[in-house]
Amino acid sequence: MPAVSKILSRRDLDFLLYEWLDVEALTGRERFADHSRDTFDAFLDVSAQIAERDFAPHNRRSDLEEPTFDGVRVSVIPEVAAALKVFNETGLLSATMDESVGGLQLPHVVARACFVWFQAANLATSSYSLLTAGNASLLLRYGSPAQIDRFVRPMLEGRFTGTMCLSEPQAGSALADVLTRAEPVGDGTYRINGSKMWISGGDHELTETIVHLVLARAAGAPAGVKGLSLFIVPKHHIEDDGTVGERNGVALAGLNHKMGYRGTTNAVLSFDDATGYLVGEEGKGLAYMFHMMNEARIGVGSGAVALGYTGYLHALDYARERTQGRPVADKDPAAPAVPIVRHPDVRRMLLASKAYVEGGLALILYASKLLDEPSDENDLLLDVLTPIVKAWPSQWCRLANDHAIQVHGGYGYTREYPVEQFYRDNRLNSIHEGTDGIQGLDLLGRKVIMRGGAGLQLLIGRIVTTAVAAPAELGQPVIALCDRLAATTRKLWAAGDPTSALANSTAYLEATGHLVIAWLWLSQLNAAAEKEGPFYDGKRLAARYFITHELPRIGPLLDLLDSGDTLLADLDDAVLG
Repeated sequence: MPAVSKILSRRDLDFLLYEWLDVEALTGRERFADHSRDTFDAFLDVSAQIAERDFAPHNRRSDLEEPTFDGVRVSVIPEVAAALKVFNETGLLSATMDESVGGLQLPHVVARACFVWFQAANLATSSYSLLTAGNASLLLRYGSPAQIDRFVRPMLEGRFTGTMCLSEPQAGSALADVLTRAEPVGDGTYRINGSKMWISGGDHELTETIVHLVLARAAGAPAGVKGLSLFIVPKHHIEDDGTVGERNGVALAGLNHKMGYRGTTNAVLSFDDATGYLVGEEGKGLAYMFHMMNEARIGVGSGAVALGYTGYLHALDYARERTQGRPVADKDPAAPAVPIVRHPDVRRMLLASKAYVEGGLALILYASKLLDEPSDENDLLLDVLTPIVKAWPSQWCRLANDHAIQVHGGYGYTREYPVEQFYRDNRLNSIHEGTDGIQGLDLLGRKVIMRGGAGLQLLIGRIVTTAVAAPAELGQPVIALCDRLAATTRKLWAAGDPTSALANSTAYLEATGHLVIAWLWLSQLNAAAEKEGPFYDGKRLAARYFITHELPRIGPLLDLLDSGDTLLADLDDAVLG
């Protein structure tokens, strides 16, 4: 790996893990007692090495030569399978899982830091592993011992991959409208019939078979989400001895061709009397599925951070090398051109990007550490943060990719430079695992009001504690906005009318997300304290920038929310043309 990578900053990861989050202290917990900073560093090192060597080199090729379907088989460039094989050999696929299933029992926060390397190097290839790990994690929690032996262990060995099959052509994210049916056969299995849409990793020849987790409605089940059950539906039948048998009734109806993320197959699947195995109990499918969905939402946020981060590093490197123009105070045409990093507007874009991507990475790692220290408070806080973890990086780290294109100028939107692909790949993250609008509804409609508003109260309490310890000129604006957010939330729900309360829920999501990132920047600022050197100076500068330039965005958003405006709920769509 080169001394300075354009994929990710190891120096920043070390600061966040060891100087800010103190992950070494986790080794005092029984679950992580076999680990130390040495083992954490070893996994971070090997992740960086494999990302540079095996993932990054084919990122462009997998974009240009996207998967194809000839009516029988899906073809994916060979580098994808080779990279996944190397990844699986590290054991990182089961990094956080129990030793009893071959897991490493790494803390989630360390495993997340490792996986960001792969996402930044090649988001499309890493997605196969992300989905497989999430599928296996769900089944380890809700599957039977026999299902774990038959389906999970081969996934963790790298023999199978896994997917989640929720959306349907007519339903999209409206899972209450799922039509896929499940008829019991009488031998403990079900016959699955229906169609699923937008299935990432839904078909390929990278592994022996694919384990689909399918939401379907069992015979006699009620309408709505309460009638949904979860089924394991493998692409091939798995025999009692674990061997892969004949093709199950799962057919690829076609591949979707996307703006970005092209190296990950995205499938329309047809289930025709496919054999399925019920997970847990009938009627609890969506509750089970949320285990994987919430994990995937953190993974999507992580991928958005990764793409924004690598885009920023590419832009920074380009701005330091590209010479163009002269300082505004020096108009001598005979004077040498200066690196564009010296122009204030380029610095604006770079500093904004630094604040977004380093703030986003802090958010991802903080949320991951909450999983390593389970408690009623931490579980509640993670519930509140999850829609922000998914949505905020998908918007603002994508803006870092936009800035990276702008910094490159005319070269930025040509294929000769990778920043245009980073942007295209990142655009999908605002849609994956629930659009920004869905996350806004989740945050304002459920998370901040559940348990009498205890989650929001807990979040604000932690923000205020951090802000009080920060320099007053930066901490006080954050405290003031905490008070405003609490008051705005109460006002929105005072009448108990969801239609008016949620009319501008996306604005609420954006305001709360920016407040959370301001909190994490203050926390990083406190961790940097009086430490000296360019790295810490950069942290202090980015924290100050975010509080003074970005945090004021919240004011107009809260003004809109306080106004009670219901234009978006009330308008007649006929006026749209």
